[in-house]
Amino acid sequence: MIAISIDALTKRFGSQAALDAVSLRIEPGELFFLLGPSGCGKTTLLRTIAGFVTPDAGKVFFDREDVTLLPPHKRRTGMMFQSYALWPHLSVARNVAFGLEELGVPATEREKRVREALASVRMEAYAGRKIGQLSGGQQQRIALARALVVRPRALLLDEPLSNLDARLRLEMRSEIRRVCKEFGLTAVYVTHDQKEALSVADRLAVMAEGRIIQVGRPEEVYRRPHSRLVAEFIGETNILPGRVISRDDDRLWVEARPGSFSAHAVETLETKAGDSVLLSIRPESWRISDRSEAEAIPATLHSTIYLGELAQHEFDAGGETLKVLEMNPHLSSRVAGRQYFLEPLDVIALEDRA
Repeated sequence: MIAISIDALTKRFGSQAALDAVSLRIEPGELFFLLGPSGCGKTTLLRTIAGFVTPDAGKVFFDREDVTLLPPHKRRTGMMFQSYALWPHLSVARNVAFGLEELGVPATEREKRVREALASVRMEAYAGRKIGQLSGGQQQRIALARALVVRPRALLLDEPLSNLDARLRLEMRSEIRRVCKEFGLTAVYVTHDQKEALSVADRLAVMAEGRIIQVGRPEEVYRRPHSRLVAEFIGETNILPGRVISRDDDRLWVEARPGSFSAHAVETLETKAGDSVLLSIRPESWRISDRSEAEAIPATLHSTIYLGELAQHEFDAGGETLKVLEMNPHLSSRVAGRQYFLEPLDVIALEDRA
């Protein structure tokens, strides 16, 4: 179990800065996610930690050991790739044993460790099968066993579930978290799937244009995004432009086109009366009512998508289209074209920029 420290890492490919002085600390035993839009630098950062990319500047530490220039095979990390990278002509056991063979581990010890690794991912009964005889989910478990069998100091995962169907992704999310916690592994996990990050991570970092723009626990990042980019990337949200009427510590009173709102100001927001801000209101942060309540705004129901346990509504409020989620909906009381009142339960004020 190690800490991973990133100190001002910079990497350029031509004129493009894939990493722009990135600094980060991942705690021992932490399951840490890197996510962001395509081209944000998350895979380059993971590959730099693994040793496949040499930075132009900055350092990588495992605990206090500087591993910046250490080749990948000497870093003692386990790696899981998006493509699985399994050998189709070898048995499951031989695939798992491959890294141990490269390390020169004696045959008796290899067999013992392969059995243990397969047992850890509940695949010991498949040791003699060929890779082509396995399902996608089973192949992913073998890739995980192969990463674990070398007893890595850290586990590095590069979008490992993107080739699986929705049901298998859910199953493997839980499995990867279980194994990481059972083995006490420090893990760094790259994904573009927000639900995956929110449901599995201990902490996560959102990246954009080679920089880390917010780090925190999943709930912190989801409920208190520091920017419009984070708010819109981590889940859905309604963004409303407004102007500050007054401020009291971390509370703002904001006038927007649909109405007046009391908003929580994120820690990075420096603003005063008269300034422009953006309001972020998650679709589930509205309460629908038939009568006007304090801070409720009038809105006309435009359309509804019924999904059983919830309904996705679109309302028109003062010319703004608002997305609203309603749990346990009763659609007989929701009529398109009728006016309702929407009460905002959690409003976040952000800096007025993209």
